[in-house]
Amino acid sequence: MHDETPCADPRPRSAVSTGCGLAGLAGLLCWTGFAKVNGLDGPYSALTNLVACGVPMLLWSVLVDKVHRNPSTGIDWSNAKPWGETFEISLTRLTGLWTTWGVIAIVYFAARIYHQGMFAFAMACFETAAPWLFVLSIPYIFLIDRVTVEPRDGTWHLGAWVMGLDEAIDRQAIAGHIRAWTVKAFFLAFMLAIVPGGFGAFIRGDMGAVLSSPTAMAMWLITFMFMIDVAFATVGYVLTLKPLDAHIRSANPFAAAWMAALICYPPFILMGDGGPLDYHQGTHGPDGWAVWLDGHPVLLAIVGAVLVALTGIYAWATMAFGPRFSNLTHRGILTHGPYALSRHPAYLSKNLFWWIAVMPMLPASGEWQDAVRNTLLMGVVSGVYYWRAKTEERHLGLDPIYRDYSEWMARNAPVPRFFAWLTGRRPAKKALPAE
Repeated sequence: MHDETPCADPRPRSAVSTGCGLAGLAGLLCWTGFAKVNGLDGPYSALTNLVACGVPMLLWSVLVDKVHRNPSTGIDWSNAKPWGETFEISLTRLTGLWTTWGVIAIVYFAARIYHQGMFAFAMACFETAAPWLFVLSIPYIFLIDRVTVEPRDGTWHLGAWVMGLDEAIDRQAIAGHIRAWTVKAFFLAFMLAIVPGGFGAFIRGDMGAVLSSPTAMAMWLITFMFMIDVAFATVGYVLTLKPLDAHIRSANPFAAAWMAALICYPPFILMGDGGPLDYHQGTHGPDGWAVWLDGHPVLLAIVGAVLVALTGIYAWATMAFGPRFSNLTHRGILTHGPYALSRHPAYLSKNLFWWIAVMPMLPASGEWQDAVRNTLLMGVVSGVYYWRAKTEERHLGLDPIYRDYSEWMARNAPVPRFFAWLTGRRPAKKALPAE
């Protein structure tokens, strides 16, 4: 027999299992393979890819992980309240929900950006889904309120305010509700908008050309990794449901966090072509590495493999969320996969990718001024992501589970320990239990 001793410093439990993300990946790979073989590169095939990714995760979450029984759902399935007790509560919550949807619809209608280019596809999806969501929200709200321990949440408080009920209105709860739905409305529209482009580009990849050079192979695989990232992220914004324990616990309450995040996405993006933080000026763009290394197949293969690996880490970081990915929100603390190596694997891998792929210090113009400007701006962009990371830590740090995780990472994870070594800091030792 072998004596087994428990780990002296166990990693905090992750809110999402590894199997959940792998189930979603398996479904995605099956449909992507089928679509590739049959040349199904259109937008409806791209939407089917989301379903193929999301349904396995939903089933795994309920049947294997049994997340619907987690206390953090706020649901007690064994103690359903009488219909009469929750009827008025449900009417008030529906009022709050439909008011929220109405305001979002007005914003979508009024903002011209949502009727142009890639966003037109997202709006078409919303227009198709809206009647179904409206109808299905009625039985969902009435049923879920019967088993929810405290159904008077931000949605209810907004509904009570709209209805003018003589109740104690919690304005902080309403503010939290508005922040959560602002996140979902803004980012879901963007994610849906970019779903068809990445999926179609991967499916249409010419395998003859892909197999002909390391550059083409690397770019095709990079497209694939980004397609995985977008699919999981989009599914995450859709499945914000309490029975899946994937609801938004809180949206980031700090203005700096919103500023840091929004300037990385259209229409507020600062890093795009011609933007104040455009670090591509005078370069060969995101394919600069392939241009500069052309004629050196070994270097092309090495750098291409590094870039594929970095985008693989980026996609892995999103996949690890399972059905819970979302910017600016707390939906459970992740401690597994790449989050056992770094607190911010996506930001780290993304910025390393940009530095290597664009090579901002090597402008096509050959002007040293462009080299200096691009390098400085790329440094600022990396600083923006460092800022985002810190604002997220500030938000998640309100949860003691995240504080435990962060302290464990400082003691055990390779990336935090590496930076601690660089700066000469020593991670605090784990506090021993009192005897």
